[in-house]
Amino acid sequence: MNTATFQEAADYQRSSLAERQEALRALLRNPLLIAEHPEHGESFAKVRRHAESLRQWFSKHTGWTLDVTTECARLYKVPARVMDATHPAWVPKKDGVPFSRRSYILLCLALAALVRSERQTTLEKLATTMLNMWREEPAFTTLSFDLDVAESRRDMVNALRLLTELHALTQVDGDDGLFERDRSYNVLYDVHHLIIYRLLVSRRPPAAIQEQTWRQRLEALVAEPSLDEGQQGHQRIAHYLHRRLLDDPVLYAGAADLTPEALDYLRSQRPFILRRLVEATGLEKEDRDGGMALADPIGDCTDIGMPEEGTLGHATLLTAEHLGTQRLGDPGGIVPIAVVEVFLADKAKEFRGYWRKETTADGAEKALAREVIRRLASLDLVRHLRDGLLIMPAIHRYRHELRTSLFSENKEAF
Repeated sequence: MNTATFQEAADYQRSSLAERQEALRALLRNPLLIAEHPEHGESFAKVRRHAESLRQWFSKHTGWTLDVTTECARLYKVPARVMDATHPAWVPKKDGVPFSRRSYILLCLALAALVRSERQTTLEKLATTMLNMWREEPAFTTLSFDLDVAESRRDMVNALRLLTELHALTQVDGDDGLFERDRSYNVLYDVHHLIIYRLLVSRRPPAAIQEQTWRQRLEALVAEPSLDEGQQGHQRIAHYLHRRLLDDPVLYAGAADLTPEALDYLRSQRPFILRRLVEATGLEKEDRDGGMALADPIGDCTDIGMPEEGTLGHATLLTAEHLGTQRLGDPGGIVPIAVVEVFLADKAKEFRGYWRKETTADGAEKALAREVIRRLASLDLVRHLRDGLLIMPAIHRYRHELRTSLFSENKEAF
């Protein structure tokens, strides 16, 4: 092979690896890619070209299944932690309000209704069917769903808008915003059963779940065959650690976050796990004594950035720095939420004229604090406890003297 041919082969190999990494990141960002979706076309094409190698990689290292057809690509992700509430569903193209518990229930009821529907249906028909299902389920008695109440209609519309965003439904006629204000308005939908059948990620049929509590039901829904012996037990732990690093913003290597078995496995396999994930994703590793993270320098598979532009992004960064400074003096201390509210009230006065007007009004600091804390919790920089907030070590990445480099060699940065 001459030098020119060798160089061409090397360039092709590098471009192929880069495209495969882009395809994998696209699946992490959107586990359902649809060929006809105007924003998915390029990513879907990359996934199809690398379908077999991606399928093998996910199966071996995460235990996730990848299904690729000519119409869509679906990564069936099983969460490492079923009770993690820091990344709620929401409809990005609307108001970005996180789903309420009722919205989640209505989403499931909508899917149950749509599985048995014709190729077209109306919002009125869906609403009636979902209301009847709600009344028949004793588990829902602690919540209310009344189509005469605007809040109930809003939660229902949010659920249907998410299905529209996922292309399980297409709005053909009408305006769901009008229904949100008045239940007499109607909407006509096309129903895409091909997508609906692929939305549920479950190891067992929901009808077969007999467990009583919500946590038990969720765990039973995605429960996998028990692998506790020898190499199979190691594979179960490896899948768990790979899932955590791919899904979570940070993995803390402490007894509070990992079982003794997972800690033992991590001590021996840590460099190999990180190297494997970096090679597969193109993300950058951050490896500290206290934990690990995969950072996204490109930003193409990040849902919440840090830092971000705008009022909320600025307020979140300032709060992270403030809480990080507090943690230096009291690493295990609990910070009352009122401390964050007072801090943001002061900052609202300082940045009046720069922050959005509604965030600088008197009393607005409570709502702003709730949103800032939600974002910090989703990045695992704080955790909610009964008496306030536990500040996590990774918040030290955002101390003022370390902002210029997320990957500072200072070990206190993590």
